[in-house]
Amino acid sequence: MGSDKAHIPVLIDAILKHCAPIEGRWLDGTFGAGGYTRALLEAGAEHVTGVDRDPLAFEMAAPWVGEYGDRISLVEGVFSRLDEYASDLDGVVLDLGVSSMQLDLAERGFSFMKDGPLDMRMSQDGPSAADLVNEASEAELADILFHYGEERASRRIARAIVRARTAQPITTTLELADIVEGCLPRAKPGQSHPATRSFQGLRIAVNDEYGELFRGMMAAERALKPGGLLAVVTFHSIEDRMVKWFLQARAGRKGNVNRYAPEVEREAPAFELITRKAVGPDEAELDRNPRARSAKLRVARRTDAPAGEISGKDIGMPTLGGRN
Repeated sequence: MGSDKAHIPVLIDAILKHCAPIEGRWLDGTFGAGGYTRALLEAGAEHVTGVDRDPLAFEMAAPWVGEYGDRISLVEGVFSRLDEYASDLDGVVLDLGVSSMQLDLAERGFSFMKDGPLDMRMSQDGPSAADLVNEASEAELADILFHYGEERASRRIARAIVRARTAQPITTTLELADIVEGCLPRAKPGQSHPATRSFQGLRIAVNDEYGELFRGMMAAERALKPGGLLAVVTFHSIEDRMVKWFLQARAGRKGNVNRYAPEVEREAPAFELITRKAVGPDEAELDRNPRARSAKLRVARRTDAPAGEISGKDIGMPTLGGRN
């Protein structure tokens, strides 16, 4: 899959359009199958640093990465630390969707459509989804499903999970999917699978995806040179809201994104918005790549102001322990 030239990066045409001209040094913080990295190099980038926490991504890139010689370098790590891997960048691109190669491998445990171990770890180390499902309290599980998965039946599902695990541990994806399905109405034609939101919430919790996103945007602010571009592709509403509010706050368009936060002195804007609204896929992209249906792109240009600080709370980053 990593060597498949037919791999289609989501919203790549929109990225190339809004970031034109593509030149200089870029960082692809979610390397995956390498689609964005290849497109950037072929569009004119002098060098791209590809970052991924999943070692499988680089194994799959081995057959083709040599084609680009010293124009590409690969780093196994998290994009929240991207400023440790490169600096003075002309651009950073982040695609927050789950890689198709991860979904397609049942043994990775991301998919509720294929039976496999309940894993979901992008880095293949640390606590797994099975650890979380079998060890977290009912209240913790309900919070994860509600805040991270936007699942309105979170308490009912958490209660069913705890009840099921008292009989025996929940260890496979289909076991968990069956438990979730038993708590919800049967999906109508065209609706998403009943387990979609629960699996999303658990995956986000296992991989600390919201924390990674927040820290990654701050790291990009530090790593981009004046005029450098940040392009972020999101796939659900919470991620898009975080990116939108971060860029608005750092562009000085809102003194306080969170209306409940105390007023703070405005800093000089660190970004200039390139896309005033999120950019979605056009009909041509949807025809060739249905996965792009929920994708949204936001792009901003770095100013020459010093990098600053902002809290996750101020950009609406979900936190557990309450339902405010």
